[in-house]
Amino acid sequence: MSQAFYFNDPEGNGVELYWDRDRTAWSWTHGRVEMATLMLDPNDFLREFKTTEPGDTTGPASVGHIHLSVGDVATAREFYVNRLGFETTAELGSSALFVSAGGYHHHMAMNTWNSRGAGKRRLALGLGLVRIEVPTVDDLKALSDRLHHHGLAQRDDGRILGFDDPWLNRIEVTSKAGK
Repeated sequence: MSQAFYFNDPEGNGVELYWDRDRTAWSWTHGRVEMATLMLDPNDFLREFKTTEPGDTTGPASVGHIHLSVGDVATAREFYVNRLGFETTAELGSSALFVSAGGYHHHMAMNTWNSRGAGKRRLALGLGLVRIEVPTVDDLKALSDRLHHHGLAQRDDGRILGFDDPWLNRIEVTSKAGK
């Protein structure tokens, strides 16, 4: 479904730089996207896909998906799927969960590869905020209602709905239509 490179930035954050293949090339089995980890030659990739000149800063201003380090996948599933309403698109046993909305391969992934058993996050360098944009104001209201139903604390200023996940990753949700 995609081609990706993985590295760490100077602050120690894991970064995935990826490019989606056309959706028609994705393979789904029983509602789950098929994924594999295959060797990707960076030099061949750059020769095939290089389209900008050095110093060109034009390009996407947003990230397609993120991966979170979590303490356990069961808690992540309860929060992101059962409470927030994401759909599970893939799982790697009890070590990783991939979720999305609208049939995308994954908007978020949660894994325990470097964080099994981790509790609430401490103040440190790293991810400070996850922003999610939903299509309509009605989607934002439905999410607020789900959070309220599950007794989850939220911050809502009428434009941005904010809340924390079980590991204190800060999440803000806005509506594309509300801009």
